[in-house]
Amino acid sequence: MKKLAAALCVLLAASPALAQPYVDSKSGALFDTIAAQDKRLFDAYNACDLQTLGDVVSEDLEFYHDQTGLARGRGAFIEAIKTNICGKTHRALVPGSLEVYPLKTYGAVEIGDHVFCPAATPSACNPKTSGMAKFTMLWQQTDKGWKLTRVISYDHVSGSARK
Repeated sequence: MKKLAAALCVLLAASPALAQPYVDSKSGALFDTIAAQDKRLFDAYNACDLQTLGDVVSEDLEFYHDQTGLARGRGAFIEAIKTNICGKTHRALVPGSLEVYPLKTYGAVEIGDHVFCPAATPSACNPKTSGMAKFTMLWQQTDKGWKLTRVISYDHVSGSARK
């Protein structure tokens, strides 16, 4: 028991030295970079620009969706957008919801909320009335630029299901 207590004291004493410096998740160079990547991705999504979408996502993309499950690969992602999204759905980022955190030696994690509305009426996207979901995305910084490698889209709530 004494050895366990001593080990715990050593770990607790060392923890401040292991702590990461404060990262402002709502501003800074990395935030601006990933916010620009988010805009590029979803401008292409909204315009059904499949070429740009293909350029932004990695070949081994994994997309986890709370309603449709796991989709793997760039091809499956592009096909799903083409079949289910193009001309049907518009996405808008909820203002102020975006957070970005560095992932050492990899890239960044992006977290936020977004709303979805009919593509014919994108001005109708409203966080108070439209379908909403949360997302977490991993961006890898490569020698060819930033690539989206993992997406988790969850907590989808339709506008009519809101209280």
